[in-house]
Amino acid sequence: MEPRELSAASPSNHRPITIVRVIARLNIGGPAIHTVLLTAGMNDGRYRSTLVTGMPGKGEGDMSYLATQRQVEPTVIPEIGRELSWRDDLVGLIKLVKLMREVRPQIVHTHTAKAGAIGRLAALLARVPIRVHTFHGHVFHGYFGSMKTRIFLWIERLLALGTSRIVAISERQKHELCNVYRVAAERRCTVIPLGFDLQGFVMADRRRGMLRRELGRTADQPLIGIVGRLVPIKNHELFLGAMQRVIQERPDAAFVVVGDGELRAALEERTRELGLVPHAHFLGWRRDLDVVYADLDVVALTSLNEGTPVALIEAMSTGRPVVTTDVGGVSDVVEHGTTGLVVPSGDAEAFAAAVLELLSDGAMRTRLGEAGRARAVGRYGADRLVEDVRRLYLELLAERGLREAGESAGGAGSSRRSA
Repeated sequence: MEPRELSAASPSNHRPITIVRVIARLNIGGPAIHTVLLTAGMNDGRYRSTLVTGMPGKGEGDMSYLATQRQVEPTVIPEIGRELSWRDDLVGLIKLVKLMREVRPQIVHTHTAKAGAIGRLAALLARVPIRVHTFHGHVFHGYFGSMKTRIFLWIERLLALGTSRIVAISERQKHELCNVYRVAAERRCTVIPLGFDLQGFVMADRRRGMLRRELGRTADQPLIGIVGRLVPIKNHELFLGAMQRVIQERPDAAFVVVGDGELRAALEERTRELGLVPHAHFLGWRRDLDVVYADLDVVALTSLNEGTPVALIEAMSTGRPVVTTDVGGVSDVVEHGTTGLVVPSGDAEAFAAAVLELLSDGAMRTRLGEAGRARAVGRYGADRLVEDVRRLYLELLAERGLREAGESAGGAGSSRRSA
C-alpha cells in the first residue's frame, strides 16, 4: 500500500515532527510494549510516528496484538528480524533507507541491538538529522564468547559516533555503557526508564483464584512463578534447582513457568529428572498475565543479565513479592528487603532460602508486595515514558536548530504503512 498523507497539523500550523521508530520484532517482552506505547503516544498531530518492525522468531511469542489494540499499524520489513544474515541484513538496510527517504523524518529512534545497527546506518545514509538509540539491555555479558562479544562492542562504539543520543533504561545500565564498556561518553547518554500501562495489573486482585482453579491447586498451596522467554540468558536451570530445594521443605508447593522458547523441551526434561513433574506447570505464553500474577505467592527472576526486568515490574504492580538475582538493572527496580528480595546470581541455595522465607512469612509478603506496587506504579507508568521521550526530542531538535513543529530536513510522512 502506498503511503498516505495525514491531515493533522500541530497547533502552530507547521508540519508535525516526523519520527521513524525501528525495532527488530514485536516479540513478547518489554521492548515491544515500550515501542508500541511510544508510537501510539506520539501520533497526536504534533508528532507523527511510523513504527517499523521485523518478524518474531520461532517460539518467541508475537505481541503485535498490542499494536492493534493501540491502533498502531506497523510497517513490516521481515529482513530486520533477530537472526543475523548478511543478505537479509543488506536487504533490510536498503528497504529502511528507501522508507526513510519517502517519509523524511526529523528523528529516527531505534530499539534493540540489530535494529539499532541497521536502523542507525540507514538513518545516516538517508541523512536523517537526529538519530537516537535505546539500549533495552546489552549483549556484552552472558550471551556470546569473548571474541564475538568484543566484535559487537566495537560495532556499538562505531555506531555511537553517528548517534545523536544514547538512551539507557536505568542508571546502572548508563554506568555500564559509559564507564565499563565505554560505548559512548556520559554527556551523550540519557536515562529514560521504561514505561507501561499498568492499570490492569494494579486491579489484578479481582481475578484471584482463576489460575488456581485452572491448575487444580487450592488456595492454601504455595504457588511460585517465573515469567519470561525460555532461553539461556533467563537461566531457568537455576529456577528449577531452587524449586527442588523449596519443595523438599514445602512438599505442598507448586510452580508455574510462563513463556516459551528454544529451551522448553530441555527444561521439561530437566523437570522430570529432578522429580518435579507433580509440582510443575508449563503454561506457554499467556496474554492474561494479570490472572497469572494474581494467584502467585512469589514471583521469581533468575536471569544472568537484564536491562529493566519487565516481569518484575508487572508482578510488583499486582502487589506480588519478588525474589530475583542481582544482575543488570534489577537493583534499579527492586530494593532488597524493601520491595523484594535480591540474591547473588547463580546461587540456587540462596534463591531457595529467599523463597522459603517469603512462604513462611505472610506479613513480609504483604509488606514487600505493597511497597513494590507503590514503586512500580510511581516509576514506570506509560504517561511518564511518553513525556520523558518528548522532552528528549525537543532538546535534540533545539540543539540542531530545528523548530519544534518539525521544519527542515524532512516533510510530513505517513504514520501507518504496510510493506
